[in-house]
Amino acid sequence: MRIDPVVRRLVMAVFAGTLAACGGGEPEPAPPDEVGLTRLEVLGKRLFFDASLSVPPGQSCASCHDPALAFSGNNGTTAGVALGADGRSLGLRNTPTAMYARFAPAFDMEDTDGGSIPVGGQFLDGRAASLEIQAAQPFFAPDEMNNPSAAALTTKVAVASYAELFREEWGALVFENPDATMKAIAASIAAFERTERFAPFSSKFDHVGAGLAQYSALEQRGLDLFLDPEKGNCAACHVANPASRNPADSLFTDYTYDNLGVPRNARIPANADPAFFDLGLCGPRRSAPGGDETLCGAFKVPTLRNVGKRVALMHNGYFTRLRDAVAFYATRDTDPARWYPGGVPFDDLPPGYHANVNRSEAPYDRNPGDAPRLDDAEIDAIVAFLGTLTDGYGAPLAAQAKSPARRNGARATGRP
Repeated sequence: MRIDPVVRRLVMAVFAGTLAACGGGEPEPAPPDEVGLTRLEVLGKRLFFDASLSVPPGQSCASCHDPALAFSGNNGTTAGVALGADGRSLGLRNTPTAMYARFAPAFDMEDTDGGSIPVGGQFLDGRAASLEIQAAQPFFAPDEMNNPSAAALTTKVAVASYAELFREEWGALVFENPDATMKAIAASIAAFERTERFAPFSSKFDHVGAGLAQYSALEQRGLDLFLDPEKGNCAACHVANPASRNPADSLFTDYTYDNLGVPRNARIPANADPAFFDLGLCGPRRSAPGGDETLCGAFKVPTLRNVGKRVALMHNGYFTRLRDAVAFYATRDTDPARWYPGGVPFDDLPPGYHANVNRSEAPYDRNPGDAPRLDDAEIDAIVAFLGTLTDGYGAPLAAQAKSPARRNGARATGRP
């Protein structure tokens, strides 16, 4: 017999009152990792870590967005891309960190002095306009959590340990409509992802900015090179404002899109087909905005906050060492044989799209045999500075709304 949810809540309230009268009604203390969270955020947290919601069970959001790895991690693989719930399927792309994702604007083609450029969105190709839309998609991706439908997912959430909490937050009839359940699931996870633990601003960089710490000589040298437009020029895309007292002004991304010509990752099963290419803004998971094929091969510029915690780097996870990724930026064009088989560059793009690769600004404005913009000691210095972007150095620092990021119209296509 089905008990009306309203009646059930009344019965539970009476039962709780009876316990209280007998001295047994003290509420259970919140788990340490839920202290300070609202009910909606608690729901999001429990959904985020619930490994029973995949097919087969065993994978949660946290499997690929591991808190110990700055909410990244690829579900434990070393292939550079995420392992699916079935324990066999590998995806196409490196899992983006969920940290600081709340600051990304919705995807748009933004007008600049250099023309209209793509900006923002969630996922590496920006196809989700919000955290809510992003949170829903992995549940149904065959190479991720693999649920067949919203109805199937609803059935599992309706019997979860937090189902009653879900009804209290979203209404007694929320599980009667799978579409309503799905919206509630996505909104709950997004609320959790907007909490401080996903954006603590607790790195050494933040504490230096607040006057609470000092860089080592090597870290300071790395920051100078990072900012120098004639050397690393990293801040052209990974925008930072060390002089600001607001840490949200240094998110180390401007959310634009760049085509770097990253080497092809042979560990990705789909790449065994020489005719297959992951073209980012041009697919396979979306089509080119406005049909503009100069955008093909461009991926969203990621934040560099917590980059030292990443187990794989670049959109296809080709790099597993941060120093190699920095060295690639410096020597891609001066020593292509170091990165590409046979020295033929841009092997993960069809030849017709090679012209889309960013070659218009430092450190890419070099030719084979030229001296790179950065030598080995300078690469080491930048890596040392990047280590100061790892959260957990000190207490979280308060941040205000971020200032508008600087845009650069050349970066979306690599053309001046």
